[in-house]
Amino acid sequence: MKKWMFFLMVIGTLSACQQEVDKTKLEIKFPEEMPKELGKLKDLLSESKQNQQKLEELILNLEELVGEKDTTVAKKTSVTAVKSMKKDFKSFAEVQAAVRSEKSIMASSETGGRLVQMTWEEGQYIKKGDLVARLDLEAVDKQVAELEKRLELATTVYQRQKRLWEQNIGSEIQYLQAKNNMESLQKSIDAVKYQKTKAEVYSPASGVIDRVMINQGEMSGPGSPILMILNTNTIKVVAGVPEKYLKNVKRGDMVKINFPSIEEERTARVSLIGRTVNAANRTFEVEVVLSNPGGILKPNLLAMMMINDEIIKGAVMVPEELIRQDLSGNDYVFVVDETAEGQKAKKMIIKTSATSEGFAVVEEGLQGEELIIAKGGRGLSEGQLVEVEIIESEAKDNNG
Repeated sequence: MKKWMFFLMVIGTLSACQQEVDKTKLEIKFPEEMPKELGKLKDLLSESKQNQQKLEELILNLEELVGEKDTTVAKKTSVTAVKSMKKDFKSFAEVQAAVRSEKSIMASSETGGRLVQMTWEEGQYIKKGDLVARLDLEAVDKQVAELEKRLELATTVYQRQKRLWEQNIGSEIQYLQAKNNMESLQKSIDAVKYQKTKAEVYSPASGVIDRVMINQGEMSGPGSPILMILNTNTIKVVAGVPEKYLKNVKRGDMVKINFPSIEEERTARVSLIGRTVNAANRTFEVEVVLSNPGGILKPNLLAMMMINDEIIKGAVMVPEELIRQDLSGNDYVFVVDETAEGQKAKKMIIKTSATSEGFAVVEEGLQGEELIIAKGGRGLSEGQLVEVEIIESEAKDNNG
């Protein structure tokens, strides 16, 4: 039986710099008979496999070179694409706001006296129950001493009137007056001594000292505030919103609040809307209450409140950065068009309206769910073949 086999010898050199084939010669030899020795068979098999690998590499390089030089072959441009979206669009108006303490509390003395100890300063944090100040109540001590002297006399008079009354001497009214006078002085002494217990003033709440009302060495009257304490565990952000947005803001609406200096953003509900419009600047107040763990949000800190001023239901939206403009001034985007020949770039003239946070609303030109060409779109022409990789939009979600 005649056995056959082809033997390929590839003689080819490829220029590594210019990627061109200098010379290619293929020889096919069919040996008349197969070697009988095992060693020669193995050598022939190994040599054939090596030549096969060289031939495959040569074919790949030739295909690449032909593709570069043959202008009749259509080339694909690699691009990335994102989907246009169809959802509710929200635009926001930015309004300047400021942080305020939710409530302020006064640390006051219940009695009058000179402050002999008060070392607190504005801006310090004070805890509930901390000693605020100590008052000098020397006048109270003198008042107690005077009342005790009068009580001694009143007690002596009462005891004598009592003995006389028991002996049916004197009038009953004299006895009752003496008794009443003594008991009245006893109650006065108790009341004055109770004032003595108010010599030390303690903080009624925890917070930041916003203002020192009375300094050490100064006199404090009964009920006079010594310190103003701001409770910063909960704060409120207050914005003066132009009256044209009055119909757009309602209690309970969600708003975004940005604090530029600390690079922090919060989302919360509107807790209060002012009842009046400021006649001077035509604004009304909008308040948002926020928790403030750690006290990072300081009173008077600058904030920016984002008020939702427009909603478009079911809007077609595309990232603004993908919108281009032609020589005629028309806005357009390139979309991926599925054709029988493959995916092609298609120019779509669009008309946009509102924009917010990196998105634009497309009123005409797109229906939604189109693939918008993103990276690689520069220099594309109508009908050009593209190779598409779908990616997520890099623009911020308009709806937060």
